Parts: sequence; C-alpha cells; structure tokens
Amino acid sequence: MSRLRVDAVEVQRHDDVPAQFLWGGRIYKVREVLSRWTESGGWWRSAGVLALSAGDGEADPLAPLRTSPIPSSPKWAQRAWGEPAPDVGAVVGPASVDDGEQDWFRVEAGCPPFSGPSSAGTGVYDLCFSWSSGRWTLARVLD
Repeated sequence: MSRLRVDAVEVQRHDDVPAQFLWGGRIYKVREVLSRWTESGGWWRSAGVLALSAGDGEADPLAPLRTSPIPSSPKWAQRAWGEPAPDVGAVVGPASVDDGEQDWFRVEAGCPPFSGPSSAGTGVYDLCFSWSSGRWTLARVLD
C-alpha cells in the first residue's frame, strides 16, 4: 500500500544522495537508495520559451538565415598564442526558464535504533528535490 504525501522535509545528503531526513519531528536514517531518477518538467511550455519560439509573424520561415561574422577579440583579451580568452564577450545572466526539474530518490529508511540486520522498523519513502524552489518534499510512503 502506498500513501501520497506532500510534506516538507529537511534532508542531509552524503555523496549526492540522501543520508537522513527529518519528517514529523523524527530523524529517519537512509539504509539504502533503491532508485534515483530525474523528471525534467515541461520546459518547452514555459512562457519564456513560447515567447522565443512565437516570433513576430513577419519573418518568412523559408528565407535564408542572415548571419554576420563574429568580431575578433581585442588584443588585451587574447592569450599569448592568439586564442580569445574564454569569458570575453560572454553574456551571463540569471536563468529565466524554470523547467520544473526534480530529482527523485526512493529510499529505504527508518528511525534508529534498528533491531539487528533485518529491515524491521523501516519503510520505503520517495523523496523529491525541486531545483526551482530548492526544497525537499516527502512525496510517497510505501508500506
């Protein structure tokens, strides 16, 4: 049996996977990561991407693409052998497309002390990390 949840949890990671989490005032130690997956979300449906792909309606889609040469880097921005420095002319700004990407972890965990090497006192939990909010949730409890 599984129960769907949407409870905020605090997660401590070790080697990029959950090691323990705090849920309902209790600490659950992860005994094993059973599976891990990433859901990318619908980045192609975001307002920013739709605005970029919509165009202004005046351009002919069959017209040849207009291009222009990339200007050379100024002398002060070149390495000794003439190659441009990697950051000259780069435009860096905040990411404007929230793709809703989430990292999921199905873990076997329980509240210590565990009774011996058996899995008594443990359960299976789906933990979800949302990159857009930077928060963890407990999404499912499997009994």
